[in-house]
Amino acid sequence: MSPASTAMQSADAATSPPAAGASARVVLETRKLCLSFGALQVTRNVDFQLRAGERHALIGSNGAGKSTLVNLLAGALQPQSGDILLEGERINKLAPFQRVRRGLVRTFQITALFGEMTPLDSVALAVCQANGAGLSFVGASAAHAGAVDEAAEILRTVGLLEHARDETRFMAYGHQRLLEIALALACRPRVLLLDEPAAGVPMAESRRLFQTLAELPDELTILLIEHDMKLVFQFASRISVLAEGALLAQGTPQEIAHDERVRQSYLGHSHA
Repeated sequence: MSPASTAMQSADAATSPPAAGASARVVLETRKLCLSFGALQVTRNVDFQLRAGERHALIGSNGAGKSTLVNLLAGALQPQSGDILLEGERINKLAPFQRVRRGLVRTFQITALFGEMTPLDSVALAVCQANGAGLSFVGASAAHAGAVDEAAEILRTVGLLEHARDETRFMAYGHQRLLEIALALACRPRVLLLDEPAAGVPMAESRRLFQTLAELPDELTILLIEHDMKLVFQFASRISVLAEGALLAQGTPQEIAHDERVRQSYLGHSHA
């Protein structure tokens, strides 16, 4: 079965969260966003909108510019032209940590965790940092009981509470990806950017990961990059497709699955 036919079946059978709808406010937006590396134009006049409460997937072939766009949104890269707006405010000049403080938080393709720490200590430390007291945190001490309680609740949310006191380096890789999401949640995001959260995760664990994402609070807006089209079409309420750094199409899963341009450039044709 081709990617297109799989995508269409997934889209038609999906029980995705309701789309935020055209009336929902725009929380994150780009206008004519451009970036080049020498002669290579990797982001080309991208006009993109992410609306409050959306579960929005960003898809495209390798080299389409997906991670570059997320890096631009998060502040790891600076655009050469165009604007990035968070809640209507231009944030082009803000450093990544300043964007985090305003509620724009990301994860990465490759985990970068403290292997000798427990999930409880790692997330409690992130909570303390969000509270402006990160440097004073030493272990899950009584002085930070509130942070520890909040960390435990976050771990419960992502299904890791039973592993709260395990050493991170001994955890299954899928659990480490969940811990990365827990650390992002400790920053109290309004918008969460997930760059291939299921990369390297076995299929059974990736389903659990996406189930966890689907159960996050409705008020949290999520943009994710993912290559598994079945997971994308089951999870996303809206999808944007990049091709050669430009925005090719946007729409609901059903619209994207039946878009001839997308099928030709990315999904492939059905052999049905």
